[in-house]
Amino acid sequence: MERVPYPLSLIPCHLSLSWPVTHMAIPSSLCALAAVALSAGILAAQQPLRVGVDLVHFAVAVTDRQGSPITGLTADDFEVLERGQPQQVTFFTAGESDTGLPLRLGFLLDSSGSMEADIREVRTAAIKFLNQTDHAVDVTLVDFDTEVRVARYAAEDYPRLIERIRMRKPRGYTAFYDALGVYLRGASAQNGQKVLVAYTDGGDTRSTMRAGEVAELLKGTDVTMYALGYLQGQTGTSRNSAQLELQRFTALTGGQAFFPTSLKDLDGVYEKIQSELRARYTLGYIATDDRADGTWRPVEIKLKRRDLKGARVRTRPGYFAPYTAPGSPPSR
Repeated sequence: MERVPYPLSLIPCHLSLSWPVTHMAIPSSLCALAAVALSAGILAAQQPLRVGVDLVHFAVAVTDRQGSPITGLTADDFEVLERGQPQQVTFFTAGESDTGLPLRLGFLLDSSGSMEADIREVRTAAIKFLNQTDHAVDVTLVDFDTEVRVARYAAEDYPRLIERIRMRKPRGYTAFYDALGVYLRGASAQNGQKVLVAYTDGGDTRSTMRAGEVAELLKGTDVTMYALGYLQGQTGTSRNSAQLELQRFTALTGGQAFFPTSLKDLDGVYEKIQSELRARYTLGYIATDDRADGTWRPVEIKLKRRDLKGARVRTRPGYFAPYTAPGSPPSR
């Protein structure tokens, strides 16, 4: 089954790019070109991350009933099923051991007008978190309001990253979905382990993309998404809707959504994310189904150990197989 590229008419065009720090606004006349680039990027994001020719890799978090990471597991403690068929784990790392895969960190920061009263505390917690993530080779910052702005910073450019966070002033509406789409476009061209941390204080009020479209993009990506939803300023119905949405987005990637009830809780939430990143596992296998048919492959990863009652395994629910058109030579 051949997959159809992301619809060109749905690509957000009100954005500015910075790679790493030189800003470039994209006028509406160039939206078609941006659309083509994002369409190609999403197709790339739907390919499994490969370490070698046919190795499919999954980042896996294992937690106990209290949500604390479980460490000390080995490859023999896991069972991997693709479409119900057992797979042989041929690549395994635990914790912060060298995976050979660079960590690419993405950070989405809501800078819409509703953030005006809380921006100081939010900035402080975000900067503290980023300063503690010293094992990331780079950080992609996406700050959004009515517009979406993105910049990628290497480790040596962290002072500029911190300054950019401090300088942004709250204004405008909330283009959260568009910000996710823009980030995924850039991440699709990156190799390595990709982790996205997204902060927002409410639902989307501006994007050209819709929640269902974002969910489809997240399903096909190898990014692990963590969301912080500070939703205390929302009404009951809006708050419930935003909470369910963030939970759905993160579940599609093997990540997790957090909903602090106070800005004072932000440091604790970031510490939980850091703890999980330090303790997670990476599993890789060569799929027994070697067809390059572009289809969705559901994957289930289970624990074999019966003594870990109440343990929870989180990972992405599957991947899209690579696609090779009939008669084309295989890609290498």
